[in-house]
Amino acid sequence: MLAVYFDCPGGPENLYVKEVMKPQPGEGEVLVKVSASALNRADIVQRRGKYPPPKGASDILGLEAAGSVAGFGPGCKGRWKIGDAVMALLSGGGQAEYVTVPEGYLMPIPNDMTFIQAAAIPEAWLTAFQLLHFVGKIQKGERVLIHAGASGVGMAAIQLVRLAKAVPIVTAGTQEKLKAAANAGAAAGFNYKSEDFSEKVLEFTQGAGVDIILDCVGGSYWEKNLSCLSTDGRWIVYGLLGGGEVHGDLLARLLSKRGSIHTSLLRSRDKEAIIFKTFFLLQYKERLVKAFTEDVLPYFSRGASPHLETLIDSIYPLHEIAEAHRLMEENKNIGKIVIKMPA
Repeated sequence: MLAVYFDCPGGPENLYVKEVMKPQPGEGEVLVKVSASALNRADIVQRRGKYPPPKGASDILGLEAAGSVAGFGPGCKGRWKIGDAVMALLSGGGQAEYVTVPEGYLMPIPNDMTFIQAAAIPEAWLTAFQLLHFVGKIQKGERVLIHAGASGVGMAAIQLVRLAKAVPIVTAGTQEKLKAAANAGAAAGFNYKSEDFSEKVLEFTQGAGVDIILDCVGGSYWEKNLSCLSTDGRWIVYGLLGGGEVHGDLLARLLSKRGSIHTSLLRSRDKEAIIFKTFFLLQYKERLVKAFTEDVLPYFSRGASPHLETLIDSIYPLHEIAEAHRLMEENKNIGKIVIKMPA
């Protein structure tokens, strides 16, 4: 099969497409013929040599895919049949013509959705859903600050916060991105490059602050995050785009607000499950996929109210993967960058 490959860490120019062996599904796994995948920040960092895949996972890039069921490994329980349209969050291997997926990690693609649209769902929407519901325990009426509001996770989180009848507030680096976030349902948005978002958030919330912060930036935002975090608020860190170092009295300020810090990495749960095979860890992502499929996926169907939508910035054929990486590195995309497999 064809797959994205790089011989050594470095820039986008190191990427190319080559023939590799098609994977064979193992115990409880399904073989999926990939029609579309999507690009994520993790792919960029892995290409640079700073984010190796979990032990036992494919070293091919790609953390999500949409396509058709093409085969089964031993022990599958018959949840799917050949030809079913499915999508999945992966620990790697999505940017190839075939990928193997644990049976319980697959999700059905709604009848009126294309593979291109479906490929933009798994990583962003499952991440946002997990952060808000499994980690943050979002409640009706709460205020949620979403950093990188025009990213894939950000745009998903805005709509999921609305679905939970809570209030989404975002930060972004351009007016164009803030407008896109507003169109997705953000109640307010602030340009972190030209204004102090913590002051603006406090002004918007009339001094109350936010109950939940979804933070993919990390160290460089800690003071402003704590300034606008409400009493008993939850600060959820799921990325470190702004570094991991903190200089200052973080704990005292956090304690003064009875705040809590949560951290989350969804990809590494695959690593734990592969290594330890413990029941709980194997079931975590299945529980997440099941909850998302039941509670959220129906709202993507045409005619659903409220209606959820994926936002696709651009579509690149597999052979132009380097150009897709360059676009993401320039931070110009609003929504998802989708990679289309050869027909």
